[in-house]
Amino acid sequence: MVLAVLLVSCEKKEINEPTTFVTVQFSHNWDETAVTKADFNTVKFVNANGNRLSIERLRYLISNITLTNAENTPLQIKAYNLVDVGEKTGFNLQSDNPIPEGNYTLSFTFGLNAANNRDGVYQDLNSVSFNVPKMLGGGYHFMQLDGKYLLANTQLANFNYHVIRAADITDPINMVLQDTSFKVNLGEVTIKNNAIVEIKMNISEWFKNPNTWNLNILNTVLMPNFNAQLLMNENGKSVFSLGTVIP
Repeated sequence: MVLAVLLVSCEKKEINEPTTFVTVQFSHNWDETAVTKADFNTVKFVNANGNRLSIERLRYLISNITLTNAENTPLQIKAYNLVDVGEKTGFNLQSDNPIPEGNYTLSFTFGLNAANNRDGVYQDLNSVSFNVPKMLGGGYHFMQLDGKYLLANTQLANFNYHVIRAADITDPINMVLQDTSFKVNLGEVTIKNNAIVEIKMNISEWFKNPNTWNLNILNTVLMPNFNAQLLMNENGKSVFSLGTVIP
C-alpha cells in the first residue's frame, strides 16, 4: 500500500510539473554597438586590421538549437534557422511545444554539421539561393557577409565573406571536404514564465579573433579558398554570446 501511494505521488508530481514556452531572439552588434538593416550600405565600421567597411548583406544559418537539462536530456527548439538581417527574418524562434521550467544549457551549431549538410535537401534554403555549387562540394552556405571596404586611394572595393564547408578542389575528381561547422555552448539559462533568450552576434569578431583579417588580401573568391575557410572557422568561435534572459 505504501509503495502504491509513492507511485501515485510521483506520477502526480510529473503531471503537475510546470511548463512554459521559450522564445530565442537574435541580435547583432559591432563591439556592443547595435547593428540593424538601417546601418547597411554606409562605411561606418572599422575592423581589427584597420579596414573601413560597410555591410550590405548578412545572413547566416544555425542548426540544432537545443536546451539540455541537468539529466543531459536535449530538447530541440528547432532543427535549423536562417537569420537574414537585411530582410529582418529568422530573428525570433519559439519552441513548438512547452517545456518543463528549470535550468538548461543552451547550445546550437553554426552552419550544418557533416551529416546534415546534404546537397539540395532543404527546399526553403534552395528557394533563397543559399546553396553551394557542387563544384565546391555542394551543401549550403553557413554565412554570407557582403559589403565594401575602403582602399588606400579612397575607392571602394567589394568583399564577400562567405563561410561554407572547406573544400580543396585542387583535384576535382578527388575533392577533399572538411566540416567547418562548430557547436556553440552559451551556458546555463533559467527557463520560466514564457522566457525570452537573446543570442548576440558580434560581427566584428569575424575579422579579429584569433586571426586578424586583412580585407586587402582576403576579400573575394573565398569559397574555394580552403585555408581561408579554416581561418573563418577559427574566428567564428568567439562571435556568439548569451544576451538578456527575460524573465
